[in-house]
Amino acid sequence: MRFNRTLLSVTLVVVALVVQVTVLARLQLPGATPDLLLLTVLALALVYGHTSGALIGFGAGLLADLAPPADHAVGRYALVLCVVGYAAGLTKPETGQHRSATAPMLVVAAAALSSTLLYAGVGALVGDTAGRHVGLGGLLFTATLYDLLLAPFTVPLIMALARRADNDPLAEPAPGSAASGGEGAFGLLGAGGGRFAKSGSRRNGGFGGRGGTLLGRQERGRTGRIKGVKRL
Repeated sequence: MRFNRTLLSVTLVVVALVVQVTVLARLQLPGATPDLLLLTVLALALVYGHTSGALIGFGAGLLADLAPPADHAVGRYALVLCVVGYAAGLTKPETGQHRSATAPMLVVAAAALSSTLLYAGVGALVGDTAGRHVGLGGLLFTATLYDLLLAPFTVPLIMALARRADNDPLAEPAPGSAASGGEGAFGLLGAGGGRFAKSGSRRNGGFGGRGGTLLGRQERGRTGRIKGVKRL
């Protein structure tokens, strides 16, 4: 990832983890806890794609595994967020931006359900059966509800910050733009070449004879070169 992506991702993940542990975990809400860290990973994955989403999810999950008061095996939540971040990044459209807020909200709902199920499944594999005493159905419902209620206030803001940080002024311009020297730039030269050709033909008609023919060839050759560049 680029430096600006990495810096923004680390900052947002650390802030989300601090808020998660110090504020959201102390609310004592029934069922699950609103997962701000999950929403941060999802928002970044929706902008940066599946590869960055998997890397950010793994790093965020590993920090959550190591941050107190973690009471589960290290790497458990890292695996969950890595898979969820990769899957969320796959939904990124080719245009780079979703046309409406429906798709991100569906991604949030699916991620809340899948992350809870995957977390419980990995816990069952390592012998952690705490989810059975709490009730998996209640966890699924409350986790999805809390994340959907929190998502409109966090996901659009994080996505806007990610897009703004991703606009690198030193990056290469897109093909066809005026800065890259594409067709947009040479269109003006082509139009200018047409005016030069017209003025050259009027001058050639004034001179006549061999001199007029020579000037006409030079002007036609110059115009041809400009049009040839435009086709490229």
